[in-house]
Amino acid sequence: MKNVTITVDDGVIEWARVEAARRGSSVSRMVGEMLAEKMRQEDAYAQAMRNALRFESWGESEGPYLRLSEMR
Repeated sequence: MKNVTITVDDGVIEWARVEAARRGSSVSRMVGEMLAEKMRQEDAYAQAMRNALRFESWGESEGPYLRLSEMR
């Protein structure tokens, strides 16, 4: 684990202290958990984007969508 120093407004740190106490945690642990969750979300989004960009069409049609008769 690494220590970091952050600068926040007085109102933000007051909220963070109250929120951490409500959760039974420290501000440090709460911020670490928030950052870890943000990282997981970004990783999941990036993976979904890679999967979407790899998508290959199942065929061609004359319009923007396959006709029902072409799907059978």
